[in-house]
Amino acid sequence: MTPSDRYLLRNRQAEAAERFDAFTALFDPVTFRHLEALGIGPGWRCWEVGAGGTSVVSWLAERVGPAGRVLATDIDVSRVAPAARPPVEVRVHDVGAEEPPDEGFDLVHARLVLVHVPDRARALRSMVAALRPGGYLLVEDADPALQPLACPDEHGPEQRLANRLRHAFRSLLADHGADLAYGRKLPRLLREAGLCEVAADAWFPLASSAGAALEAATIRQIRGRLVTAGLATDEDVDRHLANIAAGRLDLTTAPLISARGRKAEHPGSD
Repeated sequence: MTPSDRYLLRNRQAEAAERFDAFTALFDPVTFRHLEALGIGPGWRCWEVGAGGTSVVSWLAERVGPAGRVLATDIDVSRVAPAARPPVEVRVHDVGAEEPPDEGFDLVHARLVLVHVPDRARALRSMVAALRPGGYLLVEDADPALQPLACPDEHGPEQRLANRLRHAFRSLLADHGADLAYGRKLPRLLREAGLCEVAADAWFPLASSAGAALEAATIRQIRGRLVTAGLATDEDVDRHLANIAAGRLDLTTAPLISARGRKAEHPGSD
């Protein structure tokens, strides 16, 4: 089994591109707001962990300029490879199983990565170890258990079906080792890792076209697994996809928890 085979949602599946486009529309404004607040600028050295798509990598490259560096890593770099031009370097790396690919970073960032990594504790230690003194870690991850519904306004059979399929999706995630309550733990985990100035917020959209696109792509990507596991029938999936296409559903995502912290300038300082 390759590292990518451990994950429910893999980059090489046809629907992955649609999911990354939806993530860009849904979450890039949130991510960029947090990165801007850290003061990222020319000359910064950044590590983008689990870089899947190119939007965040390209944004970082523009901010750090030719004097900076952006290292983009993932277990499957097929979709981020087009960004591999200076100051971007793309490298295959498993953050949950390997040592940090480098050190002395001003910024380490991961979005929707650690919740899926089997050894999350090791991955977080690796990311902290890669920071220079005074460097920032920004981890953004989902908390599907905090808000588990696809349609919080469950007022009819279409919404009930959507929520049943979301529950089935969560079951598959848990079976693949995802921690469905990971996002809420991030502030504590960053403090326990020795970071200071820890802060976090949560955000999730309601009733957006990007949310509908994400739901449709995700359901198509896991369709076979849902049916094989007996969690849904092909008829359930077809009906749900038709409801999405008809615009009958106000769909939402799990909350995205964005947590940041800074590595102390000197051991024992805060």
